[in-house]
Amino acid sequence: MIPINRLIVAFLTLVMSQMAFAAPQPLDSVAVQINSGVILQSEVDNMMADVKRNAAESGQALPSDQALRTQVIERLILTRLQLQMADRMGLHVGDLQLDQTIKNIANDQKMTVEQLRKAVEASGISFSQYREQLREEITLGEVQRIQVQRRIQISPQEIAALVKLIEQQGMKNLDFQIGHILIELPSNPTSAELQAAQKRAETVLKRLNDGADFRQVAIAASSGPKALEGGIWDHMNINEMPTLFAEVVEGAKKGDIIGPIKSGSGFHIIKVMDIRGMQTQEIDEVKSRHILLKPSPILSEDRAKTMLEKFVKEIREGKADFADLARQYSEDPGSAVKGGELGWAQPSLYVPAFASTLKALKVGEISEPFRSSHGWHIVQLEDRRKTDATDRFNTNRAQQLIFRRKFNEELQSWLDEMRADAYIHVYDQSGE
Repeated sequence: MIPINRLIVAFLTLVMSQMAFAAPQPLDSVAVQINSGVILQSEVDNMMADVKRNAAESGQALPSDQALRTQVIERLILTRLQLQMADRMGLHVGDLQLDQTIKNIANDQKMTVEQLRKAVEASGISFSQYREQLREEITLGEVQRIQVQRRIQISPQEIAALVKLIEQQGMKNLDFQIGHILIELPSNPTSAELQAAQKRAETVLKRLNDGADFRQVAIAASSGPKALEGGIWDHMNINEMPTLFAEVVEGAKKGDIIGPIKSGSGFHIIKVMDIRGMQTQEIDEVKSRHILLKPSPILSEDRAKTMLEKFVKEIREGKADFADLARQYSEDPGSAVKGGELGWAQPSLYVPAFASTLKALKVGEISEPFRSSHGWHIVQLEDRRKTDATDRFNTNRAQQLIFRRKFNEELQSWLDEMRADAYIHVYDQSGE
């Protein structure tokens, strides 16, 4: 038998020899402290690599690494603050909801889930990474919906005024793509801070007028919500864009640069990147009804789904009536009393999972149970129609446009307030 001390010596010798030949592994470091949480340097590096890869694929020039790092850190800070809020709310996106969302995405792209998985992996990321990124996006969307929606008030007078305005002026069949740069001001700025910010804004404006690339300048200089996207907002109708944009773009031409415009948050520079007519003057509307069950400590996710599966089976077999089940069980108070009826509406009024499910249904068909940000649903598509958007601007569409505009404005205010209330310390790259 080999003595125990010789075994120990042999083991230690083996370990030390492996350590001697192993390459040193750099330790991850903390890039930012946010309240009681942190952002690691590896997270910053990974996002920078993603931005650079996407820019290379699209041929977009980028500013210096330092300017890009600043924008990436700001985006990560806002994301982490929202995820911390989700934790405090007890908001968690479970696997069932995630699986349903992935199925909806695959259906939208006319793929199976397996085909989607292969496409994702072919792009260079693992499917598990894709799932977690999607889980985070859903979580952010739900936090924003819960926190921002309750800050929005739309009066009947506002809706009536918009309907009347558009009836008088004619339907505005133009969508604008806006580029936006914000030179931020602190709250209650001193005269010196005000002058410095105005000078920076004027310098940025001169660079743009001299032909500098707008997207590159925005990434380098802007503190706006779309800075990391080069300051570019998606196409918007003038009635749904933030008020600041709407006030200055009407009558503007493609390529016009407007500003600096002072507001409480700073100096804004706006460029009209594109103007296009609406693709069609007709809008699609659907008539549907649904049953909603909201998971809770009493009603689990699995139990809610199972109950709805039972309802679908009974309705299809003629053993139960959709309207009766909706009145008895649905937790959507507005529609339950009407047998689940939602009436006529544009699908885009609904949350993505609901709209996607309606899109895939045939008239008269009842869906399988699916998860949205509101809970578990089954929905029946009762009819489809096209409505002339030019001749009839209804209150539903007016409310949608006003809501989108107010949501964008309130979202930014909420993020600004949350950031101002947080403890944030950004370490320099030397770790200090």
